[in-house]
Amino acid sequence: MALADTPETHTDGARAARPVAAERRWWQLSGIPPVYFIVGAVLVFMPVVASGFVLSQLLAWSFILGMIALSLMFLAGYGNMVSLAQMTIAGVAAYMVAILGTSAVDTISLGWPWWVAVPVAVLIATLFGTLTGALAVRTEGIYTIMITLAIGAAMFYLVRQNYSLFNGFSGINQVNAPVFWGINWRAPLPFYYLCLACAAAAYGVVIYVKRSPFGLALQGVRDNPRRMAALGFNVTAHRIAAYALASAIAGVAGVLLVWLNGQVSPGTIAVNQAIDILIIAVVGGLAHPIGPFLGALLYVVLRTFALDVLVSLGLAGERFQLLIGLGFLLVVFFSSDGILGIWRRIRERQKRDPLTGHSTSGQSGTGDTDG
Repeated sequence: MALADTPETHTDGARAARPVAAERRWWQLSGIPPVYFIVGAVLVFMPVVASGFVLSQLLAWSFILGMIALSLMFLAGYGNMVSLAQMTIAGVAAYMVAILGTSAVDTISLGWPWWVAVPVAVLIATLFGTLTGALAVRTEGIYTIMITLAIGAAMFYLVRQNYSLFNGFSGINQVNAPVFWGINWRAPLPFYYLCLACAAAAYGVVIYVKRSPFGLALQGVRDNPRRMAALGFNVTAHRIAAYALASAIAGVAGVLLVWLNGQVSPGTIAVNQAIDILIIAVVGGLAHPIGPFLGALLYVVLRTFALDVLVSLGLAGERFQLLIGLGFLLVVFFSSDGILGIWRRIRERQKRDPLTGHSTSGQSGTGDTDG
């Protein structure tokens, strides 16, 4: 028998191949590309170099808006259901925290402890979003958008005109974040880590659900609802369940939002805010759950610094909205898939063989996954 055919040789070859396979699988097992671990490490250690303003007013705000846009991305990307009520759902949770907890309006707030008020607020927001979904899923296309927009507009006028429960136009002020374990969770550093943890949890839940049997069935409903119904799947129930999950994510973000601002008012759930969430999700990219967070970061940066740029140029007023719009238009102009599409093009360009000009992603063996 030749030496190359001996069992010992095969054993040695298998042993030599094990470290290589293990080296390739250390991140593939989680389905997350290595760059995500790098980004995660940067975010964890960001407070070392960032100021309190950057932590709370830029990054934490981006996480919160990203979670609301993530709930929209989950519905649109995996269920083909575009909802303009996600900001309204977050606003319902914010109002419930103010009403059930403590605030400056003693005649309205019930003074419940935060560990009771917060779960109940998220539950009420989830129920509100589920009922919204139960109405919206019976329509398709533009009609779904119009129904969710109408619900959002109706909720806006309800809280604006009702003074006995929502304090009308003034809203509810001094809705403070809790203090427990000796930590003020509205301080920049703790609040940053709180928002980071919630955003990471929401992202992980969406990734997990996407790959679960329910998520796969939901994507099947998105692609061909008639065939899924013929296979025995309850199309309506899957869509309503998707709204429930998205509403829970938006509800958690609404709690963080009222703690960030310290107040909630009708402007929080205005129609323009709902449209901003749609823009954030589209500009970031609807193909992957990381897209809404990228779009939220771009939105927050432009919203924060656009006015300063215009003032330095001798301009002021509401023209900073124009600069924000131009920034979004540039992203969409270069990529119909938003920021994710631009990133994908850059990666494909880097992977191309310089001699043939063809992509080498299939030969690289890196096993790019949809992390």
